Amino acid sequence: MSEKLTDSHKYNLWKQRLQRNGLEIHRVDELYSRRNGHGEILFSLLYTDATTPEGDKIPPLCFMKGEVVSVLICLIDAQSRQKYLLLVRQRRICDGSPTYEHPAGMLDSETDPALVAAREVWEETGMQVPAGKLVAVNTEPYFPSTGTSDEAMYFFYCELELPAEQIAAYHNQAQGLASEHERITTFVAPFAEAHRLITNTNCVLLDFLYLKDVGDWELMQKL
Repeated sequence: MSEKLTDSHKYNLWKQRLQRNGLEIHRVDELYSRRNGHGEILFSLLYTDATTPEGDKIPPLCFMKGEVVSVLICLIDAQSRQKYLLLVRQRRICDGSPTYEHPAGMLDSETDPALVAAREVWEETGMQVPAGKLVAVNTEPYFPSTGTSDEAMYFFYCELELPAEQIAAYHNQAQGLASEHERITTFVAPFAEAHRLITNTNCVLLDFLYLKDVGDWELMQKL
């Protein structure tokens, strides 16, 4: 049975945030929605008639996506101490090109970003990382597309020390869920080299936030 937009966790989270910040919502029209195999709302294109506390009309279109996680996996060579990034490579609708990104995914009706982050790492890379090993970069969400979307981003990172041959084994592995139209290949490269392949601004930001958090100023200067 398909979930109604107004019953969905994502819709109510978005609506409550608007109202908490003083917007008066007059009408919301559902222009398009995509649902998962269980009938739950994945994302929606909405037309919104709402007024700000200042008496202005808010720009009406919203791509409702909800809360999202992105996870930087840093693999450290146990002998050389060199840092590698474990990325996922897939084609994206932005321009159709293959993109290099950190493992990421959406919270649907779930409320624990760390658990979702750990699951996405497993589904997209084949690596099992317990949620407790993930370090949260932010406790309040960042909004990467404030003018057009409610997308709310939570960033995590994890450092794993492994032998060189085990690090290499994570490269070029086929991953992803066919039911979600995912055709993913893992990609492992030295940190600076991998960083230069990334065009997704969320992932670029996460690289710098990670390096700042761990105090790796030498590597940051190489980016």
